[in-house]
Amino acid sequence: MPNSVTIEKLVYGGDGLGRLSDGRAVFVPFVLPDEEISLEITEEKARFTRGTALSWHKSSPHRIPARCEYFTVCGGCHYQHMPYQKQLETKLETVRDQLSRIAGINPQALSHITQSSQSWHYRNQIQCHVTPDGELGFMRADNTGILPIKHCEIAMPGLNALLNTINLDPESGIKRVTFREDNDGECFVLLEGEDPLPPELTVELEVSAGYMDAEQNYHHLAGTDQLHYRILDKDFTLSPGSFFQINNAVCEELVKHVIGLTKSITTHKVLELYSGAGLFSAFLAAMVSQLIAIESTPSACYDFANNLDAFDNVSLYEGAVEDILPGLLSLLQPEAPDLVLLDPPRAGLHIKALDALADLAPENIIYVSCDPSTLARDLKRLSNKGYQVQTIHAFDMFPQTYHVETVVLLCRKHVEAERHISVTIETEDGWRAEKPVKATYGQIQDWVSKHYNGMKVSNLYIAQVKQKHGIIERENYNKPKKEGGRVPRVPPDKEKAIEAALRNFKMIEN
Repeated sequence: MPNSVTIEKLVYGGDGLGRLSDGRAVFVPFVLPDEEISLEITEEKARFTRGTALSWHKSSPHRIPARCEYFTVCGGCHYQHMPYQKQLETKLETVRDQLSRIAGINPQALSHITQSSQSWHYRNQIQCHVTPDGELGFMRADNTGILPIKHCEIAMPGLNALLNTINLDPESGIKRVTFREDNDGECFVLLEGEDPLPPELTVELEVSAGYMDAEQNYHHLAGTDQLHYRILDKDFTLSPGSFFQINNAVCEELVKHVIGLTKSITTHKVLELYSGAGLFSAFLAAMVSQLIAIESTPSACYDFANNLDAFDNVSLYEGAVEDILPGLLSLLQPEAPDLVLLDPPRAGLHIKALDALADLAPENIIYVSCDPSTLARDLKRLSNKGYQVQTIHAFDMFPQTYHVETVVLLCRKHVEAERHISVTIETEDGWRAEKPVKATYGQIQDWVSKHYNGMKVSNLYIAQVKQKHGIIERENYNKPKKEGGRVPRVPPDKEKAIEAALRNFKMIEN
């Protein structure tokens, strides 16, 4: 028997939330808030259910006809039944809900979402599955199999032309086909299969093509084996298997935002986790004295090296972040990075990587996320590790879907006593003196940079000067990184600048 429910709101994942007569939550796709529907239960759980709308007793005034004939059957899009501005409002609310409910963050901390200049035909990449008959398609919304398609309303025109043209032999062994279009309008077809060698194919199209086997070994088949993208004023070369943002226009806005955040804080040394092909690194490397990156995908590492070949202040470590970062801690300290930038996959930051990041204790973290739920989980963990959220900004990288990109700036919490304490010295005759200590390393670095024409001073140099003036420092600041190594001494000009900063903060006398 059909159940009648009223949809309360949309949740992350695209479904509408309603309540059955017994109080259990029911999640229904392709509905809108305040709609009254009859539904069929499709999945029963102890605390919630899932259902499919059968009929509408009351429709939302915001409901519009879907543009795509495959909508509600194809699992690719979720929001084609609402106007684009309503999509943006919905995404803001769902991200706020995730951050508030999971991480305890004030929903008003997120007030803006950058919209896409194109809400249709914006995707520069689509991945299709292959049916037993050799047809290309997307997964069905109900996960019951592959839906053959001939066009996609959110894919770029060049990709649609290929999608409507390519036919595969059912015996070819091809399981997936990825179509990519670069900024030059050149298209690439990546075939994926289980066999170690590519099948025999006849290609009559003027496109580049390659084959990826089950072990991720790449075989070039036709045309070029490179894609070219231009973001702002920089050119990027990509291998067919390397990740890149799928919406060029919003990608540029995302990069601008990250650059702006970096400029807003004093940054000399950057550590980038999950660096990919160097999208952010290519811009940040020119802004800092040192950039260290970690990336696990071999093709992305190859592309990173090519895209940042002009810089001599960049280092790249290949491997999983959770494996590489713990081993780098001793090399990164005592002069830890001022900023850690991370852009993990949807699974978020691996717990081992998060623990190592907390041990590194950078002053600032920029977290770029494509999944609000794992972002909220990681923000809660980072809060427990001593970090607090400064800014949150959302970007609609994926119109017509529930997906959203979010960028968060965090800073390390400092107890008031760390910023303003008194060191008491007691002599043999009982005389007591106090030296006020009021500035963190970051504050000292900021002051020196501002008053000495952008001069950069390390934590090590500051520690040496503070020790010279009797301000107790951690011992490891003045230990060499390697046995038998020599600790670099502070140059006279930088010593003078640091002393001026210490006098400014009344940490030493004139």
